Amino acid sequence: MVSHRRTSQLGPGLTRSARGVVLSAAAATAAAALGAGAAPAGAEPATGAEAARAEVDRLHEEAERATERFNEAGERVEHLKDQVAHARDRVARSQERINRMREALGSVAGAQYRSGGMDPALALLLSQDPDGYLEAAAGLARISERHSVALSDLRREQRSLGQDRAEASRDLAELERTRSAVTRHKRTVEHKLGEARRLLNTLPEEMREAYDRPARSGRDGLPDLSALSGLTAASPHAAAATAAARGAVGRPYVWGANGPSGFDCSGLVQWSYAQAGVGLPRTSQAQANAGHRVPLSQARPGDIVTYRSDASHVGMYVGNGQVVHAPYPGAAVRYDPVGMMPVHAVTRV
Repeated sequence: MVSHRRTSQLGPGLTRSARGVVLSAAAATAAAALGAGAAPAGAEPATGAEAARAEVDRLHEEAERATERFNEAGERVEHLKDQVAHARDRVARSQERINRMREALGSVAGAQYRSGGMDPALALLLSQDPDGYLEAAAGLARISERHSVALSDLRREQRSLGQDRAEASRDLAELERTRSAVTRHKRTVEHKLGEARRLLNTLPEEMREAYDRPARSGRDGLPDLSALSGLTAASPHAAAATAAARGAVGRPYVWGANGPSGFDCSGLVQWSYAQAGVGLPRTSQAQANAGHRVPLSQARPGDIVTYRSDASHVGMYVGNGQVVHAPYPGAAVRYDPVGMMPVHAVTRV
């Protein structure tokens, strides 16, 4: 996610020369890790630490987008598993009904045989080609009306069975494709996070600590939110969700997790509202559309705040110009200014 952290200060015990050595080393390391190109004409040259932080932010942002795709695919897997199970149940029930119908018609054929002769139409039922029998049966003049109805029901049930089997096969194929997508998104997330960790490890310890420090100032150009400090939640369930989110502060970011011991950004919002008895979608993009939109200037505790143009990050507004959110791997659930990055939407559930 995009960082708006204060540039850390070097300790007072370092001389001007020592400061220069540390910053030069950081710049060289970051440039090697990033493969950085020349800055645009007229732009202020970034220090090595600034370039490294910017690249780590970019990697975390890309990992977060992949995490939301992972969450979406995972949710789809669960949905498809249910669909496959239901389709298989329908197939089993339909097959049972067909078996009972055939048994009933077989009993009729047996009775006719014992009484002196079997109806040729019913004899076809016992052949190796029952489907051919069904096609021919409707046109046989000798079959009774009662048997004709039974045969029509049997044919209809067999057609339904074929449709259920085809649906189960399609759902199963889609399930396998979606499971592959889950694996692919997981590899992408792990790769991006690995890159970010390696880059952070190139920085001096003090700079790494500064990176993980919560932001304390918002983005310029946002509405004045000072009037929101005393507002209450818009509903009892929003108040309960806000309390749950506050109670999660300090628990670790775990990508793909939705609590209670760890969370990713959308997992935290989903879990918090679940504690209030409200079911929300799993992804930040879907959560942005889980209620009605309100202006940022009218935000109240419990409102869902999504970020970036693609709504790939989400937090919960808790009042006083602050959100609670799960920022990125390695950082705990925490408070940050609502204007920590460009706001996509504010949604009231």
